[in-house]
Amino acid sequence: MSRVPMIETDIHSRLIGWLKIVLPLLALVILSTLFLVARTINPDDAIPYAEVDVEERLREPRMTAPNYAGLTNDGAALTVTGDEARPAVTDGAGASATVLNGVLETPDGARTELEAGAGRIDPAARQILLSGGVTVTSSSGWQVQGDTLTAAMDVTDILLPTDVTATGPAGVVTADSMRLTKEAGADGNYLLVFNGTVKLIYQPAN
Repeated sequence: MSRVPMIETDIHSRLIGWLKIVLPLLALVILSTLFLVARTINPDDAIPYAEVDVEERLREPRMTAPNYAGLTNDGAALTVTGDEARPAVTDGAGASATVLNGVLETPDGARTELEAGAGRIDPAARQILLSGGVTVTSSSGWQVQGDTLTAAMDVTDILLPTDVTATGPAGVVTADSMRLTKEAGADGNYLLVFNGTVKLIYQPAN
């Protein structure tokens, strides 16, 4: 009766001995297979770096994706973004930018969007000057196009000083200029006014 446990112990010991030899060999085979099938690293596949002319950037410093955000005295939020901005060439001239987009949101819930090809900030006059073709789109349904625009940074005051063409719910309006301002007083309304020689081509809704 005592021989059976001895036989089982002997088999178990032999099995452990074989596993000590076979398992390390199997691990070596797996590692060698991984090295054989691994893809060769190509230095040319490295992540490309942006090609930047450092000397040009030193001569003409610039900033990509500039952003300006502020709050006017009457509670309107003004945000202006651009593709690229450059510092002022002369002191006090203000930075310039290209491809500008702006949003003016007034406390009454109205929203006015601005688009322009270029622009700059006049810190002395507290104004943002847009040029290169300007489009103003209001949440009231009007879209106004002109050459230039000035927007005050401390109050709600947007002015297109030259000829403008506006398309809206009432039809097409042409005028010598257009201005968006707020009436005096805490409860004053926001007014979109066309000035000069104003012509309206009335187009009633279908």
